[in-house]
Amino acid sequence: MTEPTPFKGADPLDEIQANLADLDAAGLRRRRRIVTTPCAPDVHVADRPDPVLAFCSNDYLGLAAEPALIDTLARGARHWGVGSGASHLVSGHYASHQALETRLAAFTGMDDALYFSTGYMANIGVMPALVGRGDAIFADKVNHASLVDGALLSRADFIRYPHCDLNALAARLAASSAPRKLIVTDSVFSMDGDLAPLPELLALAEAHQAWLLVDDAHGFGVLGPQGRGCLAHFALRSKRLIYMGTLGKAAGVSGAFVAGERSLIEWLVNKSRSYIFTTGAPPLLADTLLTALDLIEHGDTRRAHLAALIGHLKSGLRLKRWQLLPSDTPIQPIVIGDNHETLAVSRALEAEGLWVPAIRPPTVPRGAARLRITLSAAHSFAQVDRLVEALKRLEAQHP
Repeated sequence: MTEPTPFKGADPLDEIQANLADLDAAGLRRRRRIVTTPCAPDVHVADRPDPVLAFCSNDYLGLAAEPALIDTLARGARHWGVGSGASHLVSGHYASHQALETRLAAFTGMDDALYFSTGYMANIGVMPALVGRGDAIFADKVNHASLVDGALLSRADFIRYPHCDLNALAARLAASSAPRKLIVTDSVFSMDGDLAPLPELLALAEAHQAWLLVDDAHGFGVLGPQGRGCLAHFALRSKRLIYMGTLGKAAGVSGAFVAGERSLIEWLVNKSRSYIFTTGAPPLLADTLLTALDLIEHGDTRRAHLAALIGHLKSGLRLKRWQLLPSDTPIQPIVIGDNHETLAVSRALEAEGLWVPAIRPPTVPRGAARLRITLSAAHSFAQVDRLVEALKRLEAQHP
């Protein structure tokens, strides 16, 4: 990867332009696409006349455009208006927020929960509230960027261990004399699709009197009985667990929450800066999320169809040179390696009306650029077949 050129000239904008050119040369420049229709498998984007079949959203249960959620949101807007008007600790904490937090705690089997505006805000707010200088955070090397940033903001010692390497983590924990220890991990790793070994991680946390913060952004609503998440999937309970789930993926709406012991949540209300110093989310969203939780709880049919789609793609996609990573989740990555080839394949898929994004460094390691396929319960078997056939044909065409 080409490193950005340090700003040395008199005009920083010239330096930025040069750095953008470097990103272009390395195949690393990112550009936004403008979507003009609701989130669904078939979507329209502004720069092409025909719809594309999208395999790139995190709408795992197909709830983002669910009529029941739309109706609830409209009723909420009529009742609450469209804004909260203040932060939660002033006058921006509404009855719907409180009802949502109570429901989330019960749904995940935790004492209490706290509703954040985004998953990123949750992670960067929780970690600095719990640990600081002289403490230690132990993090999987492929954790989401929000966990990395939360660790850096805390100013605790940031100790990383190789991906899912329990022996390496155990050695680092044993060598640490930090008074407070926090292990942080994704449950489902967002670029690989694999699951963290949560029972073993919790055992290490308990053995070393550490907390275990689990980011279940890609598991909540999908994993576990009734979609209750990764902790239910592994049947885990402990006072050392801190659970973060997002509400804009399988739940189809927006926001995130942290759940744990009641005293922990009360501490976060008082010390989590990303919760305290921001306007509360619109209460109409909390109303909508309560309906989404009902749909998740009674969504076994959606989850069964999603699981069948995952199995169907894996059984049909036999690749020779590219690597389909082992994953039983809706995230199905195909590692190609080279940035430019990965971009070329993504563009070739789009030419056939298929939208599969190219993921490149720094999101993934150098030499590990990949296509990130995400499946939704809204997809059909025929749509998955179309993607599989296109990928097999393109692999044969790219030497």
